[in-house]
Amino acid sequence: MHVQKAEFYKELLRDTRTELECAEQAYRDALKAREVINIVAKETEQQLEMRITNIVTMALAAVFPDPYEFKLVFNERRNQTEADLLLVRDGEELSPVEGAGGGVLDVVSFALRIAVLLMSGYRRVIILDEPFRHLSADLQSKASEMMKMLSDKLGIQFIMVSHEEGIIDCADNIITIKKGEVV
Repeated sequence: MHVQKAEFYKELLRDTRTELECAEQAYRDALKAREVINIVAKETEQQLEMRITNIVTMALAAVFPDPYEFKLVFNERRNQTEADLLLVRDGEELSPVEGAGGGVLDVVSFALRIAVLLMSGYRRVIILDEPFRHLSADLQSKASEMMKMLSDKLGIQFIMVSHEEGIIDCADNIITIKKGEVV
């Protein structure tokens, strides 16, 4: 009887050791997989950072004579990746909301929408309602030129509602509506 129990426990010990070895191998494999995922995630972040930064900085440069540079920085917080959006001028990093006027925010917001559209794979059509309402009147035509350049270069169609005359300077088609009637 004792011999049978001893054999039973030896068999149980062998099975447990085998399970432990399998679990340890699975753990090592999971660590390797996590390492690969982290490498791919970092590469993806770098590509996103470069692509988005270039689009937004290009839009700012097209509109403003002394433009800000846009900077996208990925950070790990609370075990999650978060993106910080920054503007850089004269080497100083600023929060877009606190460090720039509404016109700059309008251009940054517009360019971020373009970047998302380009990466989404959806049809390249954007409908805008007063997209540059905080941009000063003297820069409206620059924003119009930037939109035309993006439309031609990237194949994006813009459908826009605006009361600002300068923003429609480069439009291919203009529909004017006064008091509910097409003029």
